[in-house]
Amino acid sequence: MMRIDVFTMGCSKNLVDSERLMARFAERGFTVSHDPTYIEGDIAVVNTCGFIGDAKEESINFILELADKRTSGELKALYAMGCLTERYREELLREIPELDGIYGKFDFLSLLSDLEKVFPRSAADEQNLEMQCTKEGSTKPTPHCAYPLIARRCITTPSHYAYIKVSEGCDRRCAYCAIPLITGKHISRPIDEILDEVRQLAEGGVREFQIIAQELTFYGLDLYGESRISELVDRMADIPGVEWIRLHYAYPDHFPMDLLRVMRERPNVCKYLDIALQHIADEVLSRMHRHTTKEETLALLSKIREEVPGITMRTTLMVGFPGETEAQFEELLDFVRTARFERMGAFAYSEEDGTYAAMHYPDDIPSEVKQQRLDKLMSLQQSISAEINALKVGTTQRVIIDRSEGHYFIGRTQADSPEVDGEVLIPDTTPLQIGQFYNATITDADEFDLYGNVML
Repeated sequence: MMRIDVFTMGCSKNLVDSERLMARFAERGFTVSHDPTYIEGDIAVVNTCGFIGDAKEESINFILELADKRTSGELKALYAMGCLTERYREELLREIPELDGIYGKFDFLSLLSDLEKVFPRSAADEQNLEMQCTKEGSTKPTPHCAYPLIARRCITTPSHYAYIKVSEGCDRRCAYCAIPLITGKHISRPIDEILDEVRQLAEGGVREFQIIAQELTFYGLDLYGESRISELVDRMADIPGVEWIRLHYAYPDHFPMDLLRVMRERPNVCKYLDIALQHIADEVLSRMHRHTTKEETLALLSKIREEVPGITMRTTLMVGFPGETEAQFEELLDFVRTARFERMGAFAYSEEDGTYAAMHYPDDIPSEVKQQRLDKLMSLQQSISAEINALKVGTTQRVIIDRSEGHYFIGRTQADSPEVDGEVLIPDTTPLQIGQFYNATITDADEFDLYGNVML
């Protein structure tokens, strides 16, 4: 059978879609790989990102690179899917004729049937599939990929952790954000469906679960008439084998306070919260359509730290939003100095077609000023992170081991989400197992990572 290389651009929510698609490919007998170093497949599928300008440019440039291979015959077919294609489908078809097909954010599974029309299986292929059943009497073929096939997903992350997407879309309509224009209204998955997926993954060896959505705090409103994120996490914590649950992408307005009780009381719910705040100056927040104020934000942060002692908070901030004055930027810096977030990311405002900001506000801050503000903000956070990490020297932290690299085992604490946060480097003089938990004594720290030892 043909090999399909799947490439994922952008966020972990896209990664979940890629894993679902890969499982369907594997079940149909295709050999499938994810983000290979070298493009070796007959067919390439690019899952695009369309969040901000840099992400869109990266997706388009990569498609163009593959288009050259399609033209030269190195690829037999090239397909694109995801956020960028959901929004700019017609433009991409017109500008990149080398694409054999384009699918959006929600219709990508139709690629399966379309692909089999173009590349039908031979009688020998059908016979091989029939012979490669997982057990006698099963109609499910052995997956043709190097990843565990669990809960109808090819898990491309290290096999001990996985992302769980609990909803799609967003109803918030922030002035700068194109996500609602791409994904539409917020749609929650039923609680029982999510719990079944977590249960299957846990039975398959997954121990750590990253709970993701565009907006977690809205989870359940459309299905049940009220937020059910607290109930979902509480019930998820009861599932055997679930060691860590970590929450990403909360919103400060109408924050579900009962979630703090769940985080405090359930030992396998990490004391970790990713809550994007974007800014702190009232005028900027108002122009952003964030529906919160500086006073409300400060009160919420104080309540979170009071209710969940020792919590790690990650936030995302924006600089250079239209009309942001130097004084408002300084106010943001003062806020970061005071709040002392354990984790923080930031980006410069990028005007996105069709958003309220693009239609009503001039992009009036020069790009060099945006970059200067971004550099200054991140430099401040780097010093704060170094100070916070230094306080962990001499403590004992529970870590999960992700991989071996060089002369170290690389692990993470419950305060570290994969890909976006720091890591714990442990000398490989002590044999450790990937995917297992250990108690590590922290011996050193820098602004990004911790260093420790494990005594078995």
